[in-house]
Amino acid sequence: MTEKLSDATRGPLLDPLFESGWEMVAGRDAISKTFKFDSFVDAFGWMTRAAIWAEKWDHHPEWSNTYNRVTVVLTTHDVEGLSAQDAKLARKMDSLT
Repeated sequence: MTEKLSDATRGPLLDPLFESGWEMVAGRDAISKTFKFDSFVDAFGWMTRAAIWAEKWDHHPEWSNTYNRVTVVLTTHDVEGLSAQDAKLARKMDSLT
């Protein structure tokens, strides 16, 4: 079962994500990042690749797409905050760009 990140695990899992552009969401235990692409097709293609991993891992993002930008919010609703699954999916999304 997925657990909410403890104080001891937050730094090691989240600090590398903050260095790559992820940010905490104000008022929520969630992280967010806006990915920018050359075109709508590139943005949508990235969303498709990310969706395959999200479905495989049964962990689905909150996201929106406007032309060449995709804004992603990750949190684990079952634990009402951030879990290792959020960090795992964030790392995968970064690697897909």
